Amino acid sequence: MERKMKVQLEGTLESQSLARAVAGAYAAEMDPTVDELTEIKTAVSEAVSNVALHAYPGEIKGDMTLEFMMPARDTIMIRIADRGVGIENIARAMEPMYTTDTGENCSGMGFTVMESFMDKIRVDSRPGEGTTVTMIKKLDTYYGI
Repeated sequence: MERKMKVQLEGTLESQSLARAVAGAYAAEMDPTVDELTEIKTAVSEAVSNVALHAYPGEIKGDMTLEFMMPARDTIMIRIADRGVGIENIARAMEPMYTTDTGENCSGMGFTVMESFMDKIRVDSRPGEGTTVTMIKKLDTYYGI
């Protein structure tokens, strides 16, 4: 039986620590290594940061949904979706060092970090409708659920 969990949080930077904790608690069931757990939590943190800084810029407020699934005994899938401003050019947005932030909040490395820590990342977005980031990680070791 596939185990699933869905959590809705405010799309703010303040939600990062809770999102990391939820991701860590969910992934812990799979008995990941410390490195794997850190990578999962960091990728989630980057995705949440992208929502807070880009999906809902300025005074715009909105929620995000985090979905956690285990499609296989050694695989975790995490989907983070918002209903924010969306991304016009996904390929460009995923380039290292690219950012739309005019302040000093962003390095333009969010998607790059996610890609480096997860085995697969997919970004679906429509301007004015929101963005969904799906990340998959296969764990090196599996000790059982």
